[in-house]
Amino acid sequence: MEKLVIIPTYNEKENIASIIEAVFALQQQFHVLIIDDGSPDGTAEIVKTLFSKYPAQLFLEERKGKSGLGTAYIHGFRWALAKGYQFIFEMDADFSHNPADLQRLYEACKSGAGVAVGSRYVKNGAVENWPANRIALSKGASLYTRLITWMPVMDPTAGFVCYRREVLEAINLSAIHFVGYAFQIEMKFAAWKLGFVIKEVPITFKDRKLGDSKMNKGIIKEGVFGVIKLRWLSLFKNYRNNVKSGDTVNFQRQEIILEGE
Repeated sequence: MEKLVIIPTYNEKENIASIIEAVFALQQQFHVLIIDDGSPDGTAEIVKTLFSKYPAQLFLEERKGKSGLGTAYIHGFRWALAKGYQFIFEMDADFSHNPADLQRLYEACKSGAGVAVGSRYVKNGAVENWPANRIALSKGASLYTRLITWMPVMDPTAGFVCYRREVLEAINLSAIHFVGYAFQIEMKFAAWKLGFVIKEVPITFKDRKLGDSKMNKGIIKEGVFGVIKLRWLSLFKNYRNNVKSGDTVNFQRQEIILEGE
């Protein structure tokens, strides 16, 4: 019960079996939790067909309706903490995140980081097969976030992440309200404000080959205004106390480590 990979899904029938198989093929004792938001394409049913192949390793939580990426991860975080997992991962179902990089994120946290981020925008990080407008949007969002929040993370919108249990226990998950890009930013921002070490691990991000992107104007809008809200709260309200869980935690020093630098 050490390592859990949380994969939220909505209409991922083309990818779900393959991504599950790829994680278990690593043979690194990862468990997998799928959080499916009532996919009408039968994603959850495909997961269920794999239960017998991966008993006590593969799990499924089904939710009614599409409730957003952020709430799916919060659901998964709480499930993971209740089950006693020590290292909890976020990963997309569409192979934009390479399952082989999971172990590198784990090793970063195992060696002392509170949060390990699979980063496209540190040295040796890269993006493949994305159109120019998506790259510009992503890099612009990262720069914008750093300028507004002062958070020194090169890829703050990254969705390929490993958290140590202590980090998720320290964060008041009920105080995390965003659901798209802004959710990924806020989780890193909360960990940073609470003094945990964040390490960025270079990865190559590849655009999905199968299925449809979940990006939309609402997610982009949330990211733009959500970043401003985070900065405002941290300046004029006691953000750290608001986002801090009531549990007692031994905080690590506030520092950002960029791998290879």
